[in-house]
Amino acid sequence: MKEKAAFLKCVLFLLTLTPLLGGCNGKPHTVAEGNGSQTEQANADNGFRTSPDSPGSKNEKGDPVEIVFYTNNGDSEASFDYRYGDLIRQKFPDYSIKYITRTQGTNLDELLANKTRFDIFFQSIGNFEEWAFPYGIEYDMSELIKKHQVDLNRFEPTIIEAMRQASGGKLFGLPVQTNNLVLYYNKDIFDKFGVEYPKDGMIWQDMVRLSLRLSRNDGNRQYLGYVHSPSHTIRMNPMSIPGVDAKTDKPTIYKDERWKTFYETYFKSPTTESGYTNLLSQTGTVPNNNNAFVKDQNAAMMMYLSSLIYVWEEQLKQVNWDIVSLPTVKPGVGSQSYPSYFGITKMAKHKDAAMEVLKFMVSDEFQSSLARKGIMPVLNKEQIKREFGKDSPYRDRNMKAVFYNDFAPIPERTPYDAKIVNTYSSFFTQTNVGKLDINSALLQAEEQANIAIEEYKKKQ
Repeated sequence: MKEKAAFLKCVLFLLTLTPLLGGCNGKPHTVAEGNGSQTEQANADNGFRTSPDSPGSKNEKGDPVEIVFYTNNGDSEASFDYRYGDLIRQKFPDYSIKYITRTQGTNLDELLANKTRFDIFFQSIGNFEEWAFPYGIEYDMSELIKKHQVDLNRFEPTIIEAMRQASGGKLFGLPVQTNNLVLYYNKDIFDKFGVEYPKDGMIWQDMVRLSLRLSRNDGNRQYLGYVHSPSHTIRMNPMSIPGVDAKTDKPTIYKDERWKTFYETYFKSPTTESGYTNLLSQTGTVPNNNNAFVKDQNAAMMMYLSSLIYVWEEQLKQVNWDIVSLPTVKPGVGSQSYPSYFGITKMAKHKDAAMEVLKFMVSDEFQSSLARKGIMPVLNKEQIKREFGKDSPYRDRNMKAVFYNDFAPIPERTPYDAKIVNTYSSFFTQTNVGKLDINSALLQAEEQANIAIEEYKKKQ
């Protein structure tokens, strides 16, 4: 697959014959930037095309105004339209708003090899850097942001700072929505065993005590007090531990002592009840958090993304659930924010039009619409936060819990973070199920992370 991707990039280089593209050495190419006039624009297009079946409306120069969004996170067209597309089309009826979803034939390599233009790329933090930077599609929007008078002071500050840190002070994307970790709980399990419900503002040890009381075997059924998603717990860790030292490009997993404390806190301490540990050793893996909480309904509490409220809207109807704020180790500090960045690409033909669309997506109107659907907004505005979940079928739940804690600081990101998270998650899991002691796990995780970083660099 790597050889095929390299070959496609070589073909693209030979076809476009522009010095701005990378050579045929397997490195991702760099996409040329669009400019102003029609003549300049044609020279900058480098053969990238928009969808031929949707010419769009005309701008003042007679060019079709088509804004194409793309993400490789697998979002369906229906999901895109529900969150973004429908409202954008209402606001900009003269623009043709298109969305390319990732399917067979529309991976990022394939789109670039086929010279298919997309104007706005979006992905979650870490994944944005992992994909945009190697392929050279990122575009510094700083001047456009200034020109279109987008006030960055309106945003939750850690989200903007995280993008600047990852890009040397530039702004390759604007956050449109974000996420954090909250604690879901199954009321029926708490009622069954006569245990008091969790509350907003709990400290972590209070949650651990609840987990140990609720982890029990009853009627030959093992109940679990607490489950979580290891990768998200690492990625959004409330201790703000960086996965990679951005100055040295070295993994932190073995050298930073905080990782050991992190493992003991978030992986081990809530799972030490004997029935739980037996289940871990027998299965050789940690329980799938969504299955345990929603499908099997044998998990009393689940630490997971607040976005599950709208992502699994139908599935959650099967469970008598509610949420509270993430129990804290440092009082008042929850998980890191997990924003999705939307960035204009170098190949974008109508950058000003694309910027107007993004400006609308971070407006009070658009952010309030997201909030009402149960999608966490990125603006630091109480009026918008109060709209959260009002259009959700779960508006009677404890929606304010999502905003109860402050965000933990986002450590400096690197393009390797997404791969490193999976490596760390694998070794923490092996420790949790008894296959490795913690010191061996941390050391082996460091070795594997170094390999992943070097492999990434070879592709550049």
